[in-house]
Amino acid sequence: MTLQELVNGANRIVFFGGAGVSTESGIPDFRSEDGLYRTEYDVPPETILSADYFYAHPKEFFKFYRAKMLPLRAQPNAAHKKLAEMEQKGKLSAVVTQNIDGLHQAAGSKNVFELHGSIHRNHCLRCGKAYSAEDIARSEGVPRCACGGTIKPDVVLYGEPLDEATVEGAVRAISGADLLIVAGTSLTVWPAAGFLRYFHVGRLVLINRGETYLDATCDLVIRENVGEVFAKLIV
Repeated sequence: MTLQELVNGANRIVFFGGAGVSTESGIPDFRSEDGLYRTEYDVPPETILSADYFYAHPKEFFKFYRAKMLPLRAQPNAAHKKLAEMEQKGKLSAVVTQNIDGLHQAAGSKNVFELHGSIHRNHCLRCGKAYSAEDIARSEGVPRCACGGTIKPDVVLYGEPLDEATVEGAVRAISGADLLIVAGTSLTVWPAAGFLRYFHVGRLVLINRGETYLDATCDLVIRENVGEVFAKLIV
């Protein structure tokens, strides 16, 4: 059975995506050969992107964050656009994403559960005032609010819990899907990868360049770039 046939026969599609969804928009992933975590730094990126490091070394954190985590010129690719079209036509119930780039919303998707937060939301740790990603990009050193407080990106750093409301919404969407499309993820990041255990009834599709622990249980496995696959879909 093809992906087109599975999509045609489904009414409550949920898309679960990782970093590989945005690589065709020019945003590097984390764990592939050319990924962010394979590059050399004095301090490993996994350490820099932790809550402990943020609070202990905010200046160094923001130097890395501005250089590597703010792809503000990136544009939605074919996958983002097709998913938005699928939602508009009533085929797609939700997008559950591990990405923080906001490209699903930029493409027009409305029901998006961002498990790891978003670079486009930032807030003052003292007074709670909101700031944009552009505000962070324009700032120097440790970004400060008018009240003097430190501005923190609303992204989930290592050591921080996922947002409870986002988790609940993602679980409801996945458990109610009749077709779950998992794409662009190695399924090695927990607890995000564990969300798939809430999918019980329906067809399961995996689109990923590399192997995952889920391959043997899927109805369909596609070893192609996510955007190229979705560009071929007719909704």
